[in-house]
Parts: sequence; structure tokens; C-alpha cells
Amino acid sequence: MLTPQGRGAVATLLVEGPRAAELVGELFHPASGRAIREQPSGRIAFGRWLSAQDGEELIVCRRDSERFEIHCHGGQAASGAIIATLVERGCTAIAWQDWLRASSPEPIAAEAQIALAATTTERTAAILCDQLAGALRRAIDELATMIRDDSKAAALTHIDHLLEYQALGCHLVQPWQVALAGRTNVGKSSLINALLGFQRTIVHATAGTTRDVVTAAAAIDGWPVELADTAGLRASSDALEVAGIGLGERQLSKADLVVLVFDSSAPWSAEDEAMAATWPNALRVFNKCDLASSEGTDRTSGVRTCALTGEGLAELERAISKRLVPSVPPPGQAVPFTVRQVETLRQIKQCLQSGQPAMAGQLLARASSWADVDC
Repeated sequence: MLTPQGRGAVATLLVEGPRAAELVGELFHPASGRAIREQPSGRIAFGRWLSAQDGEELIVCRRDSERFEIHCHGGQAASGAIIATLVERGCTAIAWQDWLRASSPEPIAAEAQIALAATTTERTAAILCDQLAGALRRAIDELATMIRDDSKAAALTHIDHLLEYQALGCHLVQPWQVALAGRTNVGKSSLINALLGFQRTIVHATAGTTRDVVTAAAAIDGWPVELADTAGLRASSDALEVAGIGLGERQLSKADLVVLVFDSSAPWSAEDEAMAATWPNALRVFNKCDLASSEGTDRTSGVRTCALTGEGLAELERAISKRLVPSVPPPGQAVPFTVRQVETLRQIKQCLQSGQPAMAGQLLARASSWADVDC
């Protein structure tokens, strides 16, 4: 299936292989009576599937002698029934991603196309479009030349420059995980709602209102992000709240960025100090800056915000963006964007450092291994 799953006006299937003309010809009954294999390449033919009288109405287009497109009613029922009849007669149903990987002469371009279908922002799509246009392929060809010429220093520098963007490349499709943490009633939920522009989490003055980890998809400075609102951190005897705090701590442990939220109007406490020590690399946010600030810590080392008025939100977004993507690739820059690509570059680097240029060249030559899993 070449069109997305789900409801739609039209679904498009591709039947490809040496028996494609035979099988499609058996199942498709053109209204014109002219066999589909006799139709000119590129011309559409209207007809019915399975039965010339009451079969599913659809359109078939012969692309060449071994490729036929079937355009049927959208949704899963019609396309699923057509696929089932083809499989019954010997076809193998495969995912479009597998078909693209198998049919494309350029594995990196195929992976870029697959990733583009899953990306969610214009900024990440632009980077993947550069890879589709050959940015990463050209960088790999340059690396191959360096290894062949025994230019070890240049090759290592080249690899390091590519790996500089590995974290970004691994998040062009998968969103960055950003978790907000802090004591109860510091305004974490209000802050997430303000960043999203709508009320995703419940806000209430009662401490412990957030009992579960609440997540929401967002784009910050063009980067895909999943924001997580965690339960307020405090000692509690409430079993449900304790469970919620445990969930929050597990969310924090796997986050790409922890945002510690403090109440700028409340005195700096031992609990605040403990949280700051637990997550020393966290981005600090001092919320409720519209209220009188209390003394007790250096609040210039964080971002001052007010979720109610919106003050400081733009600065907070810039700070999150800078933490996630400290170095933005220029247009046309090669960026590795799958786990296999990153791992292969690391292995090649290790081979060069250990004096095995031949092995490095062999790894690089296995172009098919650059396809595979998204980061």
C-alpha cells in the first residue's frame, strides 16, 4: 500500500513482479473490455475487481510490464480485501518501507524518504530533504576517498564532524523527551499548558493534583518535543500520590532534558537544594515571577517565567531549544539520522584509531547496512 493507513478518499496499491500482469489481469475486469496488459503504459483503466457485474469499482494503471497501480476506495476494508485476493493467488504483502528499501538503488535516500513520511515539523523535514538530495551520501563518498588515500587524520576529523549532529539526527523523527519536575504547586502544569497554548493538564491549588505523568506533543523552535508533566516531588503518605511520584522519577531518568521548576515567590528550601543537586544539568526555571521574589539562591542562573501572563515563555523556549540542539546544521549539511548510520560511523572511527583502515573501508562499503532502524 502506497497511501497512509486509515480513512481516505482513495487508497493506492502497487502490484509488482514477474506475475503481476497475469494476476491483475485475472482479477481486474476493465469496463472497456480491453485487457489491462494491452493498455498503454501510464493510462488509467476503469473497471471492477473479481466480478465484472458486482465487483469493487476501481482504477488500474499499468506502469510497465511488471508494475501495476490499483486505485480503490479509501479506508482499510476495500484495500484489505484486494490485498487478500492477491495474497491468496501467490502474492506477498509487504510494507511500503520494505519495498522502498528493496527497490531503491540508494539506501540512504530510501531511508530519508521513509523518515520524511514520519517527521512532524518543517525544520526537521528540511534537514531530511538535504539527506534525500544526497548530502549524507556525498559525505560518505568523501570519507571513502580519505580512507582509500590513507588520510587517517582527515577521515577522523570528517567522522567527528558528522557525529557532531548524531543526537539531532536521532530526533528528526523521534521527539525529544522534556520532563518538568519540581515541588508541588510551583506551576509545572500551568507552565506546560502555557507552552502548548491549550489546557492539557489539570491545574488546581490543591497539592498533589497531578498523580500521573501527563505528556503532550509540541514543537519548540521547530524541533519535535514531547513535554511531560510529572507529579510534584514531596514526601507523602498517600499511596496513589507516592505511585505518581515514582512514575515521575522514572520519566525524569529517561528524559533528554529535565526542566526543574521552582516557585520564585517561595523561600529556597532544603528540598529545592536537594533537587538541584540530584539534577545538576537540569534547566532551572523560576516560575511565578509576577509575585515578590524570595531570597536564598542565585536566581539569575535560570529562566524567570510567569505561566499566567506569558512572561519569560519565549526565553524558556529558546533555552530549551539551545539545550536540545546546541549546534544547528547549516543548509545542505550531512546529518546521520538512523541508529545504523551512527553506529557504523563509530565503528569506522574505532577501526581507524586502532590501525585497521582496511576494515574501516569494508564497513563503509556495506552501503546496505546504512539502512535500517530509526534512532
